[in-house]
Amino acid sequence: MLAASASSGQMVGLCAPRRSPIPPLLARRGRLLPRRPVALLPRARARAPALRPAAPPPRCSAAASPPPPPSADSALEHQVRRKCSPLLESVLLPGGSDSTVHEWKAVPDIWRTAAEKYADLVAVIDPYHELPTEWTYTQLEQEILDFSQGLRAIGVAPDEKLALFADNSCRWLVADQGIMATGAINVVRGTRSSDEELFQIYTHSESIALVVDSPQFFNRLAESFISRINTRFIVLLWGDKSCIDSQAVKDIPLYGYKDITELGRESRNALFLSGQQGQQDVFETISPEDVATLIYTSGTSGTPKGVMLTHRNLLHQINNLWEIVPAEPGDRFLSMLPPWHAYERACEYFIFSYGIQQVYTTVKYLKEDLQRYQPHYIISVPLVYETLYSSIQKQISSSSAARKIIALSLIKISLLYMEAKKIYEGTVLSNNLVKPSFIAYMMKWLWARLIAAFLWLLHNLAKILVYKKIHSAIGISKAGISGGGSLPMHVDKFFEAIGIKVQNGYGLTETSPVVAARLPFCNVLGTIGHPIKHTEIKVFDIETGEVLPDGSKGIVKIKGPQVMKGYYKNPLATNEAFDQEGWFSTGDIGWIVPHHAIGPSRKCGGMLVLEGRAKDTIVSPFSECENVEPAEIEEAAGRSNLINQIVVIGQDQRRLGAIIVPNNDEVLAEAKRKSILGENGELAKDKVMNMLYDELKTWTAHCSFRVGPIMIVDGPFTIDNGLMTPTMKIRRDKVTDKYRREIEALFK
Repeated sequence: MLAASASSGQMVGLCAPRRSPIPPLLARRGRLLPRRPVALLPRARARAPALRPAAPPPRCSAAASPPPPPSADSALEHQVRRKCSPLLESVLLPGGSDSTVHEWKAVPDIWRTAAEKYADLVAVIDPYHELPTEWTYTQLEQEILDFSQGLRAIGVAPDEKLALFADNSCRWLVADQGIMATGAINVVRGTRSSDEELFQIYTHSESIALVVDSPQFFNRLAESFISRINTRFIVLLWGDKSCIDSQAVKDIPLYGYKDITELGRESRNALFLSGQQGQQDVFETISPEDVATLIYTSGTSGTPKGVMLTHRNLLHQINNLWEIVPAEPGDRFLSMLPPWHAYERACEYFIFSYGIQQVYTTVKYLKEDLQRYQPHYIISVPLVYETLYSSIQKQISSSSAARKIIALSLIKISLLYMEAKKIYEGTVLSNNLVKPSFIAYMMKWLWARLIAAFLWLLHNLAKILVYKKIHSAIGISKAGISGGGSLPMHVDKFFEAIGIKVQNGYGLTETSPVVAARLPFCNVLGTIGHPIKHTEIKVFDIETGEVLPDGSKGIVKIKGPQVMKGYYKNPLATNEAFDQEGWFSTGDIGWIVPHHAIGPSRKCGGMLVLEGRAKDTIVSPFSECENVEPAEIEEAAGRSNLINQIVVIGQDQRRLGAIIVPNNDEVLAEAKRKSILGENGELAKDKVMNMLYDELKTWTAHCSFRVGPIMIVDGPFTIDNGLMTPTMKIRRDKVTDKYRREIEALFK
């Protein structure tokens, strides 16, 4: 029999000793060793060493050698309280392999079902870590079981917290699920967070150990972080332990990924042997109400808070997202978001339960991998779709004059065709409560039908001449799922016109996260769809707290099984987030589309439309004036090629202002076209200011409010400089804090 092991991304064979008295059925059901041979990765050579007694991991040449972990034999001298995932490790529970539990009670239970249904299908492809890794579902389940048992062997107990600070990879997934399967709680964050933020998260969460991405990341933390924390041990997911700063480690036990999985495999063997001798530890089942993870909010406004999500919260997502993403076994997904973020994380759990194939990529390789792997789906944030949109537009602009004119003309025709379709299909967005006139609508319906029929041939011609090439370049043959921010309408309309379905969804970390999303067969642009199953959404008046009728704008509140348990060690914030009737306040402003039996919006009733964040609202100093939602202006201005990033500002002022990061290449190109460059080829700052101001006026002409003074900054807002969240949303409060003096001067 073969077992799966991962070292430098390779799979190697491992034979069980002949003297093992474990019955074959027990070995298979407990996943001690897979019963069927597993597929080896390319270039991996099979070897078959006999299992040996548990031993300490190999000595690290550059770091102090950790004390040996408790041996499997010594750990079994007395019974210890353990927890396990009831379906994944049912063999450890009373009744063993005869357990009749088939329902998922904890998140790691999904791997038993997936391994049984999709055993030999490829689950993950990780091409950018050491040697490329490719695991089947059987192999992935075994990795999770081994990692989980390895953590138990070095003393991890239920309900303890382990900090998992690492980036997207197959080993992150194994560590995440391995920690959960022990009944412990993982505290997650990525490597691009600041050292101080990671320190605050580690200490506030009361974590007892640290799982890190790589030696480079650990060494970065060495001086400012490691010396200030108490940690029982450190696990390194990738890279060589010899590259670790030995002075920082000192006497802290240090384990590599392979150390943990090998120790787990040996400990599992010893555990089953001890079970036959009546010495097995006492295992309890993980409860659906147990906290599975602590996720600290990304902090677009205010200090991050630790969100406690239970297994029940996450299982709600796993069980109810198929209507949004009807994935089939073998469908390929491209993964690039931070895996610790609730959006990426819940979606990953869900799609793996349907036998898909996930390919890990990065921002650097995204365009290349879209073409190389031709994914059926991509789950990402609006900025990624905006980037793809800009890339396509640039490619069209760089074409010959004739091709450019043809492509842009056909895209405009397709946009008109889609607008006509919406009228007769009943997907025109409206908050009008008045019932539409039947006769008036029938006239509109007939006119829309005629327009669509006239444009249909040209739209299909565009598919052949233009859109086919775009599809072959980016794949996404089934759908792109957008979440984690507002999707600009012009981007939404563009992808609809060229035949790439983009479904917008909505949720928060506190709601695990999805509460609403557009469905494949009812993808109404401008909305974020209907609430998903078992979820209630209502809109409340900001001042009175009363429930508002459909079509009225107010604060969006939510009830459902995906809503968090609360904020960790922060009862005040928890109480502020919930009202007396248990409704969770999202802090977002929105409205629900009214229901109509007939008319151009007849299929939109009950859908949610978001207008912005309540905290971002710029309050007018005049009671008779409407407050300003900056998102509308920022989205409109963002369509300009000259504007890279923009933040609309206003501090109870009569005028609005804006902080703009220009797109320097496009600004210079536009200056050349207008012949306003200086003699030395440079562009004066006042001319840049005038160009951007004119551009802003042009693109925001249809908005309800106008922007007055603007300020130009050279450096972009990025994750690395702390002005964007890891999910690529601008941290408005951080931006305004950084430029506070300039903003005050701007309004003077």
